[in-house]
Amino acid sequence: MNVIFSFQPICQAAYNNDFNKVHLLLEHNSNCLNVQDSFLGDTPLICACRQGNNRIVNYLLTKHADVNLRNKKDRTCLHYAVRKRFTFLDYVLIIILMPVMLIGYLLMVS
Repeated sequence: MNVIFSFQPICQAAYNNDFNKVHLLLEHNSNCLNVQDSFLGDTPLICACRQGNNRIVNYLLTKHADVNLRNKKDRTCLHYAVRKRFTFLDYVLIIILMPVMLIGYLLMVS
């Protein structure tokens, strides 16, 4: 995994997969649930999704973290969640098969 740093303690805990610290910080201050760090604009939910930390993602979602917030790259947590689910081979297959499927659909419709 890449080493990522955040000035927001909850974001750093989410990056580091430190569930206990995320839980403690939210119990102490629930306002930090949707806080965005100043460097990348990531929320704790985006941080956890970027690193594939599913337990923290599930916990933040049960606390009603906002899935629509965007970081400075204009990406939501869903962009990073999907990115963690697909392998390079999946992307290659999609790139190759999408035009074939589109041509097949156009031939079928016409």
